[in-house]
Amino acid sequence: MEKRKLGRQGLEVSAIGLGCMGMNFLYGPAGDDAESVATVRLALDLGVDFFDTSQIYGPFTNEELLGRALEGRRDEAVIATKFGFDFRDGQLVGIDSRPETIKAAADAALKRLRTDHIDLFYQHRVDPKVPADDVAGAVGELVQAGKVRFFGLSEASADRVRRSHAVFPVSALQTEYSVWERGLEDHHIPTLRELGVGLVPYSPLGRGFLTGAIARAEELPEGDFRRTDPRFQGENYDRNMAAAGVVREIAQAHGATPAQVALAWVLAQGDDIVPIPGTKQRGRLRENAGAATLRLTEQDLARLDVDLRPEAVAGKRYTEQALATLDI
Repeated sequence: MEKRKLGRQGLEVSAIGLGCMGMNFLYGPAGDDAESVATVRLALDLGVDFFDTSQIYGPFTNEELLGRALEGRRDEAVIATKFGFDFRDGQLVGIDSRPETIKAAADAALKRLRTDHIDLFYQHRVDPKVPADDVAGAVGELVQAGKVRFFGLSEASADRVRRSHAVFPVSALQTEYSVWERGLEDHHIPTLRELGVGLVPYSPLGRGFLTGAIARAEELPEGDFRRTDPRFQGENYDRNMAAAGVVREIAQAHGATPAQVALAWVLAQGDDIVPIPGTKQRGRLRENAGAATLRLTEQDLARLDVDLRPEAVAGKRYTEQALATLDI
């Protein structure tokens, strides 16, 4: 698989990564650990070397799973994980990005991941109590100590990216971006390109909606956080499924799958963009990796831009409570 650069500091990864969150967190019942490990190892065989996890996934168990999966093949992988939360006795109690907490989170993540360095260390959610300068400075010290290679931000405003980058170079911003979630295009993407910061879109398949094979919210299993997703509920689901029909039509014309078309659209937005679709199954991984060779026509891209323009998508991307935690 082709490689892409994230930022100007030397970080290079496969054009498509693997989001590991759903292997045992938030998407209903946890998957089979053996299949998840096999999926990670197949990813390496397919040339997918960029793996995304976080301390909060589980919490902690997702990092542990990835560490086990990469045992013996760590040198082939680029690991991204995240900090920014406060845990007491293993339970989440709030947001915390104080420098001492960041450094403790790095040390704990290194043990769970069974490695001596984290390739990309993101602030998962902005802590309004801690200045951007302090966060960037703390990660910079971890880089100097050899525990971290590159600094990233997640769900941060364009202004936060700029202020952080002025203290220590930001290599990547991770946030939601897909053919049906385009909120980055007016402010974030121009800022990222001005500064030379890469973009890592999570949920590039619209939390699975763009595959055309996802049930409405009330039909999803208990424990699947999409049961509260506004875009999966009631009339929003019906309107969005109709709008996403263009993805399925283009897929049929190319002999591809809707997931591959959705990923190919993201890849076509710039070679500084690396999506991280998540899966816990080898079959889905092969499908997603296949998007790297799918080339959409200008007509395809134009149809997607029109039919899935922001006003055509019904519902916000998160609940109001979840949106309140984002630095947007």
